Amino acid sequence: MPGKNINLEAKSEWMKGNGPESDIVISSRVRLARNISNIPFPLLATNRHAAEALDRVKSVLDSDDLNEISRFRLIELDGLPELTKRVLVEKHLISPALVNESRRGAVVLNENESISIMINEEDHLRIQILFPGLQVKEAWDLASQVDDIFEARLDFAFDERRGYLTSCPTNVGTGMRASVMMHLPALVLTQQINRILSAISQLGLVVRGLYGEGSEATGNLFQISNQITLGKSEEDIVDNLYGVVRQIIGHERAARQKLLTESRIRIHDRVNRSLGILSHAVVIDSKEAAQRLSDVRLGHELGLIQGVDAQTLIELVVMTQPGFLQYFAGENLSPEERDLRRAELIRSRLKA
Repeated sequence: MPGKNINLEAKSEWMKGNGPESDIVISSRVRLARNISNIPFPLLATNRHAAEALDRVKSVLDSDDLNEISRFRLIELDGLPELTKRVLVEKHLISPALVNESRRGAVVLNENESISIMINEEDHLRIQILFPGLQVKEAWDLASQVDDIFEARLDFAFDERRGYLTSCPTNVGTGMRASVMMHLPALVLTQQINRILSAISQLGLVVRGLYGEGSEATGNLFQISNQITLGKSEEDIVDNLYGVVRQIIGHERAARQKLLTESRIRIHDRVNRSLGILSHAVVIDSKEAAQRLSDVRLGHELGLIQGVDAQTLIELVVMTQPGFLQYFAGENLSPEERDLRRAELIRSRLKA
């Protein structure tokens, strides 16, 4: 369908808040980087080369095997309004690199947006699976199915010794990035987070913020992913990440129990103050909103706050981003106007 006419909603599959370990794990993602043989990689491609790569991908979209998995739509970014592109980034469906650097960039989405295939980003294809909760193994299974369908119809750049060839050397090998988004407020409040993050970095994993490389861990949200793609199988990468995440879940649960046991009154006061501010604030900036939403989510999971649900809180993390606020306003907004709209949106959703 033409990208200019798309209608974006706030909800995606990963925002449901109903996956395994969803009190701590927001989402699981697997992304595979692939390039088509005999076409220059996007960093060196001309417009003609990029158009050829896009056409080759389009030829696979009508395959029976792919349609058995889900129905898909293709959105080409050329001519797409900037706010629409920004919303796609804020929903984790495309990367900033696809918006800023690509020629003939496009994204293929399935109906519930659990499958996102970026075209002509850093590589010709970036196949992404995004599920709610701790489902990194399930995400890999689906990513592998989608990858097999494309590989049966496209000749991917592959070397017998090195594996899949990619624009960035750090992706050579499996071409896989597996990641898990975690909400770790208790580890932050009990001042254990730096020790945990230091240990993670020694296990071949990297920690980033909500929007990946270069982003801050606002709202106590941390994205944990593999750093090594060469010399390990996809299953090894997934198993290592899964095992480390299970340990972090245990530490976060212990920290939450410690807060309840040793600081119950203070934490009860903190989460309810944040709920009060979110419920009545007239203006609120994005950083404060993220922190207050984190507090309320913690209060909800600890049973200290009633009447809110996890899905609403996750959706608000995305809906209060600048792109979303302006997209639904239908116009560009100044920072002060965004702060007004953000507060209004949060108040209305918490009352619903």
